[in-house]
Amino acid sequence: MRKTLFICITISVLASCNSNKHKTEKPEVESKVVSVASGVLPIGVVNSDTILEKYKFAIAARDRLTQKAEDAHLTLNMQARNLQNEMDDFQKKIDNHAFLSRERAEQEAARLQKKQSSIQEHGAKLENEFMVEQQKLDGQLKDSINLAINELNKNKRFSLIMSTSSMTDNVLYTAPENNVTAEILAFLNSRCK
Repeated sequence: MRKTLFICITISVLASCNSNKHKTEKPEVESKVVSVASGVLPIGVVNSDTILEKYKFAIAARDRLTQKAEDAHLTLNMQARNLQNEMDDFQKKIDNHAFLSRERAEQEAARLQKKQSSIQEHGAKLENEFMVEQQKLDGQLKDSINLAINELNKNKRFSLIMSTSSMTDNVLYTAPENNVTAEILAFLNSRCK
C-alpha cells in the first residue's frame, strides 16, 4: 500500500512540475516529466509466481527438494516405527518380568532413550540441511532473475522493475505492455540445458 501511495504521490508531484515546466531550466527533468504526462511510466512488472511455476530450473529444483524431503520423511518414519516396536517389546518384557536384573532393564531403557535422541538429532540435521539447500536455491533463483532483468533492461527501457506475487502483491494494476514476465521467463528458459 505504501509503494502504491508513493507512486501516486510521485506522479502527482511530477504532473505538477509539468504544469510549471516553462519555469524549469533542466532539460532532463522536462523530458522525464513529458513522458509521465503522456501517460508512459518506465516501469516493468514481473510476476514471480509465474516465474517459479514455469522456469525449468525452478521446477527441477523444486522437484529435487520435494523428493529429498519425502525420502527424509520416509527414513525418519521408518526409524521411529522401529523404535516404537522396540519400546513396545521392552514394555512387554517389563510387564512379564523377562529381564534377569534391574540393571539389565535400565541398560535397555538407556539404549532406547539414546536411540530416540539419535533419531531426533538426525531429524533436526535433515531439516537444517533442507533449509540450507532451500536458501541456496532461493539465492540461485534470485541471481538468475536479476541476470535476466539486467539483460532485458540493457537498453534502459525501464527505470523501475517491480515484482508481484500471490504472497506479496503490492501491484494492483499494470498495463499489459509493462508486464515483462514472459520476456524474463523466455530468457531464463533459453539458458536452461
